[in-house]
Amino acid sequence: MAYKNFKIETDVDGIALVTWDTPGRSMNVLDETSINELEAIVKQTSADAAVKGVIITSGKEALCAGADLSMLEGMSRSYAEALKEKGEVAANQMLFDQSRRFSQVFRGIETSGKPWVAAINGLALGGGFELTLSCHYRVAAENPKTRVGLPEIKVGLFPGAGGTQRVPRIVPPQDAMQLLLKGEAINLDKAKALKLVDAVVPAADMIKTAKDWIKGGGKAVAAWDEKGFKLPGGPVYSKAGMMMFPAGNAIFRRETYDNYPAARAVMQCVYEGLQLPIDAGLRVESRYFAQILRSKEAAAMIRSLFLSMQELNKGARRPPNVPPTKVRKLAVIGAGFMGASVGYVSARAGIEVVLIDRDQESADKGKAHARSVIDDLIKKGRAKEGDREKILSRISATADYNALKDCDLIIEAVFEDRKVKAETYAKAQPLLKGDAIFASNTSTLPINSLAEEFKDQGKFIGIHFFSPVEKMMLVEIIVGRNTGDVALATALDYVRAIGKTPIVVNDSRGFFANRCVLRFTAEGLEMLMEGVPPAMIENTAKMAGMPVGPLSLSDEVALDLVLKIMKATEADLGVNAIDQGQKKLLVEMVEKQGRFGRKNGKGFYDYPEKGKGQKSLWPQLGSLQPKKLDPDTLDIEELKQRFLVVQAVEAARTVEDHVITDMREADVGSILGFGFAPFTGGTLSYIDFMGTKKFVELCHRLEAKYGSRFTPPKLLIDMAAKGETFYGRFPPKKQAAA
Repeated sequence: MAYKNFKIETDVDGIALVTWDTPGRSMNVLDETSINELEAIVKQTSADAAVKGVIITSGKEALCAGADLSMLEGMSRSYAEALKEKGEVAANQMLFDQSRRFSQVFRGIETSGKPWVAAINGLALGGGFELTLSCHYRVAAENPKTRVGLPEIKVGLFPGAGGTQRVPRIVPPQDAMQLLLKGEAINLDKAKALKLVDAVVPAADMIKTAKDWIKGGGKAVAAWDEKGFKLPGGPVYSKAGMMMFPAGNAIFRRETYDNYPAARAVMQCVYEGLQLPIDAGLRVESRYFAQILRSKEAAAMIRSLFLSMQELNKGARRPPNVPPTKVRKLAVIGAGFMGASVGYVSARAGIEVVLIDRDQESADKGKAHARSVIDDLIKKGRAKEGDREKILSRISATADYNALKDCDLIIEAVFEDRKVKAETYAKAQPLLKGDAIFASNTSTLPINSLAEEFKDQGKFIGIHFFSPVEKMMLVEIIVGRNTGDVALATALDYVRAIGKTPIVVNDSRGFFANRCVLRFTAEGLEMLMEGVPPAMIENTAKMAGMPVGPLSLSDEVALDLVLKIMKATEADLGVNAIDQGQKKLLVEMVEKQGRFGRKNGKGFYDYPEKGKGQKSLWPQLGSLQPKKLDPDTLDIEELKQRFLVVQAVEAARTVEDHVITDMREADVGSILGFGFAPFTGGTLSYIDFMGTKKFVELCHRLEAKYGSRFTPPKLLIDMAAKGETFYGRFPPKKQAAA
């Protein structure tokens, strides 16, 4: 029988080699076709007496990237339709049956009566890794880049094809929980140490090793199907088990604040499944999987963190009329921490970089920063000695602006001051080649006003990086009134080349990310002025789903910079544009107490010397509060809502102001740029999944109590009246990537 995605060859020893090679795709994924064909292959090979064993491998560089999440999203849509047409019982049964398909096919491999070997020739993630776990033996080709793992938790799901049952039957529960709840991919050395992979051999020997195992009498029975099988961590109710699960629950609460239904389901699947035979455990897993697939958290996270992010990474916002561009040589003017970091990530991506600063010493310091980043990675085992020289050889440091002459893209990263920037532009412009694109890495100053200092405004654009550049995945591309398509395409192609995710926004003070996140930090200051205990401010923000509290984030940004932005806004827009009480607090902190934040070791927190303990809230902070509220009288839920609503309502304003024109960018940008509660799917998905009507009512309640920062914009009120959502009213444009 001929298959579309698989090829089968049976050798003289009766060993069937199944090669997975989906046509027209760079990577194999588990979709409807693949799972149907795999099921047919299991039946065919099981029924054929001439087949003594089966090896499954890939015809591509990787084995499998996991399940097709757009298929899972389609299952959720089918469920919603069935719910309307056939009722809850029938819809639930349909979703349960659909969600069991992978699990049943994989169990069919395990119980086929023929020994199956997974020959892992590259990346095996999610459902692809679960497929290997259902095989009786796993051999991998030596490759330092190969990773295996179960990343489903990162998009609001969990492994639903046997992962929660097989992993804790192979490795101790503590290790199993780490793999399942963190979703991190591991290298082959670690996988072998955990017995998730049985052998790692040179690539040329992989298939031979697999065949030798079958010919050597490899058993067609999984360990857990044998009589007398013992769990690696002992029974759930053993002494070891009772030390693990209560502590695991506490860690789960601390890490997630119970905001992630999929993480809770993982705990339940493992706890319940390990007390049952494997088939019953797999049914338990499938029931929880069907439940999680119906959750709004999974729908929101799949949409934003997988589908939308993938579309943006592939160039959804790129002007289609511009041919592909390539930045071969980049200049970064301003070799401070931010500029040097931009230079480093660019050189790491293979781009030649010139770091320019006011004098040679400052430029050299920028290059030294790149060296320190690489040295740190080498120490941690994440880079090799050879990488250092390769990357550093691509970076040159100079005070001579003549180095700009042959650069394709110039990024200005000088001090956040209009005058300093204008002087830089005047110096640089005469030296640029005709087709060079010039970008500013400003974080708050409007691009249109900066472009006034630039002769050819069509070639001027904003490329806003987030700190620390090495770790932050988002880059905000700001289009000015006169920015041309070539400048936009060049910026997007460059961001893609350095492996970051771009969002394109129109110009406004603070653009998108800073407009929203400054609302978050300001809300923390507002609560401080109201008398909410500082620790309560920080903890409720984390309970709401933010990665850090607003006081901690203000310290990271630097309090003197926050004050500077506040003063610049006041100078440009007048005294009513900022909160005078917050300004007074920051003047006290910065100018009177000399507390600038993490950078000088003291801000809202006190910071110990490197490696000497943890930061702690400044004990005198309470003395700066005009009044103090009794924490027992405060509504925790309301405090949490304030943090999320104040950011979401600002995101809605950016849509009304035409700063955001593609809803995907607000959601992806808010999660990657400032950690907006990922389980919501982002700022606009938070509104959509709550319902605009309900959200507007909540805004009005908070507005009545706390003021106009919670006032919903006219657009949102109009949408609420019509029962519209952002994604319904502004559907993303489907555009082929360039």
